[in-house]
Amino acid sequence: MASKTGPSTVPADVAAAAAAAAAAKPKRVRTGCLTCRERHLKCDEGVPDCQNCKKSNRECKRGVRLNFIDTTIRNPPITPPTEDWDVIFQDESREIASEYRGGLSRYAAIEIEAEGDVVPKEESTFDFADPMIQAPVLAHQQLPSQQIQPGGVEAYAASMQPMPDQGRDQHQRHGSTNSDSTFSSHTIGATSVSSYNNTKQTLTPPSETREVLTDPEELLFMQVFVEEVGIWMDSMDPYKHFSRLLPFDSLSEPMLLNAFLACGARHLVLVNPAYQEDKALHYYDSATRLLLRQLQNPYRDTVICATTAVILNVYEIMCEKPLQRMNHIAGARALIKECGWNATSVGVGAACFWLNVGMELLSCLHFNWQVAWNPNDWGLDMDFSGPTGPGREEIWTYRILWILGKVANFRALMTPRSSDPPQDHMRIQNRYEEWKILKDWCDAWDNSVPRTMQPLGRSHPFQQTSKSLFPEVWLIKRATVIARMFYHTALICLAQTNPMISVSQQEVQDMQEMQMQNAQTLCGIIAHVKDRGVASVALRSIHHAGECLISRPEQEEVLTIVNKIHKETGWGINFVIEGLIKKWGWSGQDSLQQPLNYGFQQQASTTSLPPAPPSKSIPSGIPNPMYARADFGQPIHPYQNYYVAPQHHPGGQNFNHF
Repeated sequence: MASKTGPSTVPADVAAAAAAAAAAKPKRVRTGCLTCRERHLKCDEGVPDCQNCKKSNRECKRGVRLNFIDTTIRNPPITPPTEDWDVIFQDESREIASEYRGGLSRYAAIEIEAEGDVVPKEESTFDFADPMIQAPVLAHQQLPSQQIQPGGVEAYAASMQPMPDQGRDQHQRHGSTNSDSTFSSHTIGATSVSSYNNTKQTLTPPSETREVLTDPEELLFMQVFVEEVGIWMDSMDPYKHFSRLLPFDSLSEPMLLNAFLACGARHLVLVNPAYQEDKALHYYDSATRLLLRQLQNPYRDTVICATTAVILNVYEIMCEKPLQRMNHIAGARALIKECGWNATSVGVGAACFWLNVGMELLSCLHFNWQVAWNPNDWGLDMDFSGPTGPGREEIWTYRILWILGKVANFRALMTPRSSDPPQDHMRIQNRYEEWKILKDWCDAWDNSVPRTMQPLGRSHPFQQTSKSLFPEVWLIKRATVIARMFYHTALICLAQTNPMISVSQQEVQDMQEMQMQNAQTLCGIIAHVKDRGVASVALRSIHHAGECLISRPEQEEVLTIVNKIHKETGWGINFVIEGLIKKWGWSGQDSLQQPLNYGFQQQASTTSLPPAPPSKSIPSGIPNPMYARADFGQPIHPYQNYYVAPQHHPGGQNFNHF
């Protein structure tokens, strides 16, 4: 059987079916609208609007869509950064995570690992007690070491690492009432930090200029700072920088703004139990983080850094045991010196200098230390023959502060009598000559001050309706009140340190009378003053004056005055009460009545007060140890692992208009 060969043939019915199928296949649209393409619909290509867009009442978009999936730019032009070129990376992951239940717990393991890089803590030689404020302990940790060596803008920018905000989750993890950590005077313990090895950061944070504060919380904290904290910070500043001028600059300086808000929030914690300290800690950590970042920038504005450090130092004074966690006190002093600020400075430099010196002097009087910054080096004009008219009250306040600094140094250098009578006599004679010079300065100051710094009114206790046991001394201006407190405190200290009281009975009687008269006058000024802006100095001054009183009613009124200051300002008073009770020799049932009558929070048993825990004695007579290393020129200095020497004049630009 022969096979059939040749080309195969297709049946006619199959070919017809294939042709019909090809004719029925939809034709691909080439010029359809983008709206139909996004909706995955076939467009009829009608113009100006297709039928699909007309039916759905949509915009019929036309054009060509291009997708760039592999773009490479070779050798892009690079412009060197300038001082005004700022970029910052802000980590808000923890803040976002805190909005979810258990969100912050996911960061615990990471931060525990990061804590392995924390700079070892240096144990302090002294166990300092709280000289200013009794408040819950804040839980801070030291930042890990990030030593940056000056190497130009490129090296600096390449080595920067972001410092995410840790304040809120630290508060939740560690609590806000107990902390046993001790900080050295040249390290910073603000937050714990997660390092980002692959993230580069540029020079400075961006300038976030605001017209006004719109956040209700920030507005409240700033108002509290201006009305309650800034007023005593400006007690010796005629221009009121901290309460009237710098708040406006903080609208464009996040570092400064956070420092102000931290102080305002901290004050609310002290006076109102409804407020918790987590907000204050958050703003404090944010300001500290920004300050440390700026200290690594060789092109920073040192004026802003120094001002922020001074404000953060004030925040720490408002906290529990400040001398154990003074992270910024030495740093503020070192930055003030770097700016070249002293008694001859003007504007914000003068405000920071005198506030810093005043806070140091109050601590030195409490601990019987020498002033680390010798008054002879302040550069103050002590010529009393110059103009003395109204409007120059602050100058005379600076002068009595200078005299009080000299008196504090004289008192701290007191030594016991030696076994060698001739040598001891010579020493007493030399000390007495120095004492007379200090006393003459006080008398000359009192005789030279303008009339506006003298009392406008005075009344004896029996003439008053307030039933106070102290005379009423009416002084008008805040700077005048502060100056008079310094003046009477200096005379009290001089009466207690007259070298001749060890050899002359007549000197003993004269000094007792001088001491009692100035103590009662000082208590009278504080008892009748209504200005809360003098509370910080008043609390320290009444401590010195109260120790001189021997009348039980007067002692009880002093406790009432101290309690009033505490209720109005939130300042801690335990150190004052404990010191006065010990000095007066109150014991047994007398001491038991103290917490009942005056509302001080001390636990008392039915028979006696519990014994105070043993503490190390604070050495006296030494220069203020908190400022021992307050100089960037020393091998070990404040902000040790963050400070980079500035590459421009440290005077700054931002506050020159003040």
